[in-house]
Amino acid sequence: MKIHEYQAKELLAAAGAAIPLGMVATTPQAAVAAFEHQGHKPVVLKAQVHAGGRGKGRFKDSGKDFGGVKYLTKREDVAAVAEVMFKYPLVTKQTGPEGQKVSKVLVQEAADIDREIYVGIVLDRGLGVPVLMACAEGGVEIEEVAARSPEKILKAMINPDTGLQPFQARRLAFELGFTGDQIGQAEKIMTALGRVFLDKDCTLAEINPLIVSKSQGDKPGAVLALDAKMTFDDNALFRHPDIEALRDLSEENPAEVRAGKAGLSFIQLSGNIGCLVNGAGLAMSTMDIIKYHGGEPANFLDVGGGANKDQVTEALRILLADPRVKAVLINIFGGIMKCDTIAAAVIAAFKEVQPKVPFVVRLEGTNVEQGRAMLKESGLNLTPATDLTDAAKKVVAAAG
Repeated sequence: MKIHEYQAKELLAAAGAAIPLGMVATTPQAAVAAFEHQGHKPVVLKAQVHAGGRGKGRFKDSGKDFGGVKYLTKREDVAAVAEVMFKYPLVTKQTGPEGQKVSKVLVQEAADIDREIYVGIVLDRGLGVPVLMACAEGGVEIEEVAARSPEKILKAMINPDTGLQPFQARRLAFELGFTGDQIGQAEKIMTALGRVFLDKDCTLAEINPLIVSKSQGDKPGAVLALDAKMTFDDNALFRHPDIEALRDLSEENPAEVRAGKAGLSFIQLSGNIGCLVNGAGLAMSTMDIIKYHGGEPANFLDVGGGANKDQVTEALRILLADPRVKAVLINIFGGIMKCDTIAAAVIAAFKEVQPKVPFVVRLEGTNVEQGRAMLKESGLNLTPATDLTDAAKKVVAAAG
């Protein structure tokens, strides 16, 4: 599960990190009011969408050349830019060509930046522990730095039982070039990041950039978390009702939200062959073999090992609601769920949904002969397949 930037920074602030002053607006008028509330000082308007690359994005069909992050100093400019942000979808590398509608804008005090640093925590599956990564080159995609200069990425392994230790944060602060009081400030922010990651079951928690503001006379610059991004383990949300309450369904694919409510694992893709499969591994293999034989899967859909008639029916409804789907492959391995049970659910769902596109069905496993016989005797327009290769060839041909 993803959350917005302003929500991530609120979590960091609650854990002890320093963040800039900011207010969330849901209308252009509210954005202007936030600007006025902050004393008419320079601000940055930041579109709140679940996608990266906002600053390099563009607002589709707006005719404007600015992206989702805009520095402003005048009241009238705040009103004009906010009007565009709320009216047109923001297109970035991560949103796709249709873009993402903006429903919230963060009006944040502008920072006078001297340095930008990256810090982030991910799970290193090879080591089996979270790892804090840091780089003195912040403000850009960390993947670019890792590809160009991997030696610049600093790392600290985090013990899940004890969390990020103060000495680890201080060592990284020294290696990143912090001096004086800035070392303690950077340590506090990194410690807060580590605490949120572990306490809230994050899968990713990053600050990019972590900035040092320019010094004011004899006063050294302050260290602030200027931007933040977090994602959470969906399977752990039952432990965190406060995090689940931050979910913004308007930012998510409606079909995926609908599938989640039905207990289905569904991810929409860009192809034209719908896939209804039980088991994540089998679903991945099904998509691979469709691609191998020249087709393009329209989705990943795992109904699970204990799917019932209602779930299969809802799965078919979700698949067929996508106008790009020209054929559907049902690929079921009867292990926990017997093939005759699945066949009965498919027949009942098929009669209720009454699809207009061709279906290819491949069954294998427990009670497979009974299941195949049931499908054959149903009189429905279902093309049987003997194995996975046969199924893939038939569904690719059916999709044209």
